[in-house]
Amino acid sequence: MKITVLSEDTSVCGLPHEHGLSLYIESRGRHILFDSGQSDLFLRNAEKLKIDPAYTDAAVLSHGHYDHGGGLCTLMHRCPQIPVYASRYAFEPHYNTHGRFNGLDPSLPDAGKIIYVQGKTEIMPGMTIYDASYVQGEPAGAAMYTERDGIRQRDDFRHEQYLMIEEEGRKILFSGCSHRGITAIAVSFRPDILIGGFHLTDASQDDLRITAEKLKALDTVYYTCHCTGRVQYEYMKTIMTDLHYLSAGESVII
Repeated sequence: MKITVLSEDTSVCGLPHEHGLSLYIESRGRHILFDSGQSDLFLRNAEKLKIDPAYTDAAVLSHGHYDHGGGLCTLMHRCPQIPVYASRYAFEPHYNTHGRFNGLDPSLPDAGKIIYVQGKTEIMPGMTIYDASYVQGEPAGAAMYTERDGIRQRDDFRHEQYLMIEEEGRKILFSGCSHRGITAIAVSFRPDILIGGFHLTDASQDDLRITAEKLKALDTVYYTCHCTGRVQYEYMKTIMTDLHYLSAGESVII
């Protein structure tokens, strides 16, 4: 499996970067786009990396925030044939900790081919989407909000979903921001490899230490990025040997 970071908060190879995440996954002859960042930057970077989005078999949206699905409109316009798998809750209004809207463009559902999934959905042989109901525990980190029936309430992140790829006897799990709690996600799925943001930028050092120790106790290799935070990653790396960081433009073969 080859994973290329098209968009992320940092860059170590000179590519433009932005707050958000977009990964291009090549596995068993299939090509999957996991998230699309907050703009068309993921496509511009893909061109610089000699990746043709037209060969993408499917796109998966990890959750309904702008920094993971902001590029979908461009993708749907450029490649309308690509199915986009999203939670049926992804287009609910979402707000950050300060009450500012951080959801998706509400016109997106009419802009292209979106397939709404719930529960456990196999999108291709060996490639399965799981929704947040498979994660036990409460959402982690500072409170974010959503609006249902005109009432703003704390977000339970029912719109979050995860992509599991089974390859060569291994389970590789992709999580966009892990709002449901990175430890809870890792324990719930027990993957051999876990890739994605850990949502720890606001965590205290004590919380980082506890999280790192719990993750280390699992038989899992981690590749992180985006909302984990670079400083937070560096601290956790002092505790976890099987923790690696991915920046825009980087590729890793696992």
